[in-house]
Amino acid sequence: MASFNLLLLPGDGIGPEVAAEVEKLVKWFDRQGLARFEVEHDLVGGAAYDAHGAAISDAAMARAEAADAVLFGAVGGPKWDGVPYAHRPEAGLLRLRKDLGLFANLRPAICYPALADASSLKREHVEGLDIVIVRELTGGVYFGEPKEIVTLENGEKRAVDTQLYTTHEIERIARVAFELAARRRNHVASAEKRNVMRTGVLWNEVVTRVHKDEYPGARLEHVLADNCAMQLVRNPKQYDVVVTDNLFGDILSDVAAMLTGSLGMLPSASLGAEDPATGKRKALYEPVHGSAPDIAGQGLANPIAMLGSFGMALRYSFGLVEAADRLEAAIASVLAAGLRTRDIAAPGANAVSTGEMGDAVVAALAKAA
Repeated sequence: MASFNLLLLPGDGIGPEVAAEVEKLVKWFDRQGLARFEVEHDLVGGAAYDAHGAAISDAAMARAEAADAVLFGAVGGPKWDGVPYAHRPEAGLLRLRKDLGLFANLRPAICYPALADASSLKREHVEGLDIVIVRELTGGVYFGEPKEIVTLENGEKRAVDTQLYTTHEIERIARVAFELAARRRNHVASAEKRNVMRTGVLWNEVVTRVHKDEYPGARLEHVLADNCAMQLVRNPKQYDVVVTDNLFGDILSDVAAMLTGSLGMLPSASLGAEDPATGKRKALYEPVHGSAPDIAGQGLANPIAMLGSFGMALRYSFGLVEAADRLEAAIASVLAAGLRTRDIAAPGANAVSTGEMGDAVVAALAKAA
């Protein structure tokens, strides 16, 4: 029986609540004998700052380096608004991404049939929606230098963030997008701002060349990032895989997420380069939603995005594709049966708790088995 090491970093806010529902899933799959999961726990975000004075400790990073996959909850909250910028809760996630080399962020946006009416868009625009945003995660304006706020001679302050990309960084994210599209509808839309940004010009040139030289059978279209945002709201089903840079990917993936009805529904995967010797990738899985401190500790959080993130780990890190399919089917069946957490419930309708939703998904898995 295969054995896998999973590092669980619940984080802050609702992170520990949704992480607890994942542990139910892990134990269920363990009992089925599909694989053995060794689960370790550690702190990240504000919880880590309170304990160690940093958003993630060196010991936690060492565990992340050794793990087959990292499952991350959420970080942040008003409690830590005043901490030094370098130690803010989000710095823990940025360090994980950078130190593990997690350059490719996959954010699926899937509209379950039972939730088509929960979207802000009309049913006909979102029913059957199944797209993936592929976001470059370790370059661009979030990591470019210089990044500073300086005081000028006249007393004014000037803030600088630097958008920077190399050919290699664009090539490798483009390959991830084309390879993913080949297993789907073989259509890639590349979003940038070549009309006003030099990095957009290079992005366009490199993606065009990778397509021509390595993936000529795929359909490639180029779209300006602002127009892509508009098109996602106007006609999202025209897309299959959208590949874009760090900043635009952050924005477009949240737009795509809301098409499905709730940020609480959507998982994500952040992948590193493939090890030539083992074929494995460093990987971190996380829900798209934030820490939602306003509802933390009340049992109101939707755990489906976190459960789906574990499903992506089953698929991409553990090679348990059938198990991932079964989990996704269980989530769909629970939603089809009418169970809703508060964020996706109709006005006035009874909503189940975080724990009840997690229990229902496990029960659906057991019934199908």
